[in-house]
Amino acid sequence: MKREDKARRIQETLDRLYPHPAVPLDHSDPYTLLIAVLLSAQCTDARVNQTTPALFARARTPRAMLELSPEQIREIIKPCGLSPAKSKAIHGLSQILLAKHAGQVPRTFDELEALPGVGHKTASVVMSHAFGVPAFPVDTHIQRLSERWGLSDGSSVEATERDLKALFPEHAWERLHLQMIYFGREHCPALRHDLARCPICSWAASKARAALEARLASGKAASAKARRRS
Repeated sequence: MKREDKARRIQETLDRLYPHPAVPLDHSDPYTLLIAVLLSAQCTDARVNQTTPALFARARTPRAMLELSPEQIREIIKPCGLSPAKSKAIHGLSQILLAKHAGQVPRTFDELEALPGVGHKTASVVMSHAFGVPAFPVDTHIQRLSERWGLSDGSSVEATERDLKALFPEHAWERLHLQMIYFGREHCPALRHDLARCPICSWAASKARAALEARLASGKAASAKARRRS
């Protein structure tokens, strides 16, 4: 099957499973979305959504955030992990938003990526979901699925983003980004995944990929068995 035909069938499957995917991070405006996405680095969306109500109850704007010290922010966001770096980034970017952007989240990739703690993926999420600018943020789920499905070779996040943008129509990027995240969580986990039962991997994954995952699973099972014996 040609990669373009595979992409078309994948899009049809995802549209059927997730016709109206919602942004999984609770937010009310571009600033709270930016903070939530920053907090989600190496943390689950569920944990972020449990943490942000306490933070946003005290600070929903850059000006209000600066009334808190980095240490106070750190104490609130500690459940999300990496709290020392994240608290400094939140405090620092809030200062820059007030000093350079009149307290507003900027609407360009360059300006967003210049903020502390904001990389290309975070900027892409904000540009797409806050401002409606076409973007295809690539997280670990999307990177994994793209390689499993043969849509990209998985060599880098940059390569995956480029390949996905070339395969799918621009108007669908925002929706597909969310659909692939939900699919990865619910149907296509990183570990102990049965490709034969997966709604997409069962036909999209190559025989070589299926064999590779079978070998990896077998190796992990053998390692676990050896640890139990020791």
